[in-house]
Amino acid sequence: MSGINTNGKRLFIARHGETIFNLAARIQGDHVHTPLTRAGFAQADAMGRALALHLAPNPLTLDLIASDTDRALQTLSVVAEHVGADWHQARSDARLQEIDMGEWGGVYYRDLAGKLEIDEEERLFVTVAPGGEDYRDVAKRLEHWIAEQDFARDAVLISHGMTSRVLRGLLVGADPHPRFGAPIAAGLPQGSIVQIRDGVEEIIHTGGGEGEKA
Repeated sequence: MSGINTNGKRLFIARHGETIFNLAARIQGDHVHTPLTRAGFAQADAMGRALALHLAPNPLTLDLIASDTDRALQTLSVVAEHVGADWHQARSDARLQEIDMGEWGGVYYRDLAGKLEIDEEERLFVTVAPGGEDYRDVAKRLEHWIAEQDFARDAVLISHGMTSRVLRGLLVGADPHPRFGAPIAAGLPQGSIVQIRDGVEEIIHTGGGEGEKA
């Protein structure tokens, strides 16, 4: 597959910072209200500093885009402050939400022992949650979102662990994963931010958090 032409514009993509659900090892899925922890705000702060340094000395006007969840919008607000962007101009979109975990949303991981299989090496869900999405479902909604973008300006985009991996996979033109049938980029620690321009990815900052969990 070929990567997506972004007209030379850069997409700075990151997952939200650590949340109270991450800390408690609960599945978030498409839960909207799961605020950041202090560590989560610190991760957002580090991503914002790294992006500001990357853009210096000539920061550009940036579009601000996020999932419509609290955790994504909170993270975006911190990053936006570092780069001098107006958070009130941010656009949110439900299609950037995390993989829907259906009946398992909000459940503690420990309570799903024997039900939820996770590929620990790649940090991907093998089991599709009852009433939830698989990675192909996530790819479909992201494909619709990408098709609507005009890529007129560089943009900061805050999404979620699994969703951002599929989005990155689509943007760089990765082949469908042989097991999951959707393009999925490699996982990065929480607090990381990447740049993608015309199908080429560059890591701007590697965070110190855990790998992806929905």
